[in-house]
Amino acid sequence: MRIAILDDYQSSVSRLPCFELLAGHEVKIFTNTARGVGQLAVRLAPFEALVLNRDRTSLPRLLLAKLPNLRLIAQAGRVGPHIDVDAATRQGIAVADGVSDPTATAELTWTLIMAAMRRLSDYAGLLKEGLWQAASITPARNGLGRSLKGRTLGIWGYGRIGSLVAGYGRAFGMQVVIWGSDASRQRAQADGHAAAASREAFFAGCDVVSLHLRLDDATLGIVGADDLARMSPQSLLVNTSCAELIAPGALLEALQRGRPGQAALDVFENEPLAPTDPLLRLPNLLATPHIGHVEQDSYEQVYRAAFENVLNFARGEPTNLINPEILK
Repeated sequence: MRIAILDDYQSSVSRLPCFELLAGHEVKIFTNTARGVGQLAVRLAPFEALVLNRDRTSLPRLLLAKLPNLRLIAQAGRVGPHIDVDAATRQGIAVADGVSDPTATAELTWTLIMAAMRRLSDYAGLLKEGLWQAASITPARNGLGRSLKGRTLGIWGYGRIGSLVAGYGRAFGMQVVIWGSDASRQRAQADGHAAAASREAFFAGCDVVSLHLRLDDATLGIVGADDLARMSPQSLLVNTSCAELIAPGALLEALQRGRPGQAALDVFENEPLAPTDPLLRLPNLLATPHIGHVEQDSYEQVYRAAFENVLNFARGEPTNLINPEILK
């Protein structure tokens, strides 16, 4: 079987132990993101199976129509709206769902919270420049950090990742406040956390706000300029979920105005993020290159499951199809 793997992190996939599962098949790994339907069609046309990592590459109807050899799309992780499943089904293309583990993204979220609150990036950079606690020399980069104990952690979205982050906050002595759907708030209260009285109170009263929502039509741009303006100049906004949860341009303008006082981001509207992006010029932004689930254990888990779906399909024993009707 001819298999294409679309991965954003160089050739790390070929170094995973599970990569040996594909021995005997023709495999090509693409590590750069092609732009446009035409480029992707030329790249992917020869292949019978695609293995996708994350949702950066969209497979809309127009692209799928240009892939006559494609028989299977295997997602490394969970299938999302980046795949037009209805169009795939009409063309007889199977779509196999994968597995996901919230641990790595939750841990990165907490790492960003701690690093931003204690200003680790600033201090570490100054130390490499030979400056030791040089507040009088570089006050903008060497302000005092803040501890977490006794402060309020706000989490919008109490799903698998949000609930883990809430547990970390409790372990560090923070008051955890949840905003989201009625079901989310009820689950959070059952776990001993507080539910915000209102959206306005949530943004105004939290020292740290962390977003943990799935992106769909209802959540696109759900965080607006008014929400951010309610945050205090000492607060921190964290987003390791989807950049599009925040209205376009709202966060840049909010950080320039100082409300919130800081942001820590792992996701961006345009990825890879250009070095000239104005966000990267902000002194009150801590940014990482979308590495929420990019670590050894997560990669092995999600790719092993995807590869097993490919192999089972090749043997005529498909597994985890979300459109099994194509088999009829």
